[in-house]
Amino acid sequence: MKYLNELKKARWLSSFLFLIALFLVTGMVNPDFLTYSNIVTSFNGSVVFTLLAIGIAFVIMTGEIDVSIGAVMGLTATIAGQIAKRNGSILEMLVFAVLIGMLVGAMNGIGVSFFHVPSLIFTLGINGALRGLIYVVSGGKTTENFAGAFTKIGNQVLFAEVTIYLAIIVVIIAVIHLLLTKTKKGKYFIAVGDNPNGATLVGISVMKTKMLAYIICGIFAGVAGVVFASKYGQVNIVAGTGYEMSAIAACVLGGISLSGGLGNILGAAFGAVIMSSVSRMLVFIHLPSNFNNTLTGVMLLIIVVADALVQRHAVESARRKRLLSRTAAMDAKVGGTKK
Repeated sequence: MKYLNELKKARWLSSFLFLIALFLVTGMVNPDFLTYSNIVTSFNGSVVFTLLAIGIAFVIMTGEIDVSIGAVMGLTATIAGQIAKRNGSILEMLVFAVLIGMLVGAMNGIGVSFFHVPSLIFTLGINGALRGLIYVVSGGKTTENFAGAFTKIGNQVLFAEVTIYLAIIVVIIAVIHLLLTKTKKGKYFIAVGDNPNGATLVGISVMKTKMLAYIICGIFAGVAGVVFASKYGQVNIVAGTGYEMSAIAACVLGGISLSGGLGNILGAAFGAVIMSSVSRMLVFIHLPSNFNNTLTGVMLLIIVVADALVQRHAVESARRKRLLSRTAAMDAKVGGTKK
């Protein structure tokens, strides 16, 4: 069991090794893929997915799910685009993004933790409502023609081809990793997902923890929308569609269990890089881009099945350990009686 626990803690390392393997295999097919410039470009291109993965990681660690993050991202990207068209500041965009993310996150948190609506159902409903709102805000048209300064920031190189967004996201990952692993409150998310009743007994509020997880998730999705608009220079009415599935896949690929109670932000980040690099890899191995969704779907299926097997193995190992302990206790008792 000790070995299994160590294996769980190191699952993020598996995603890192998987990422290296994907890069090496693609490099064997096309050596141009393994150039420094292309590798850094792959990491630069993963920023949006990484923000989404970090946010939803908090929710998944508590044992819940959120399929509204793609719509939150699409809405804040559209609003950011509208602000950029009138040459507004990026600070104004971020304020709107954070407020919208907090509001949607709070709504999801209340629906799931207070009214006990299944998270998939509730967040799916929120997703539909937000998609309708995106259509209203955008007028059913693509939001484009942003001010040059806004899109320039999105692709501004800080050093050695590393964009400013990538540098910021690395710092964010490091800070969150420390908070989740080194602080008492940071460990609440894992505790709630692992054993809600046990968490309650030791004084952890399950409802407040899940509420906070959804608010954090909403904020990251909102900020991801601003980054998306800045990087790509236009936002259509379906922006963000399907991103929630890729973010969930990134988390599971990074060792975050869909049943909660197990996770690591580093794994989610590496998983996000893998998911966002798939389409780029397809180009280098000369496969059509429409294989992207197929490959992503297959990867998600493999990941979910593997996660289920690991969880089943963990449960069976724990059950065997309890049986062995009871058997040993009974044998000791019988031996003592005979004496």
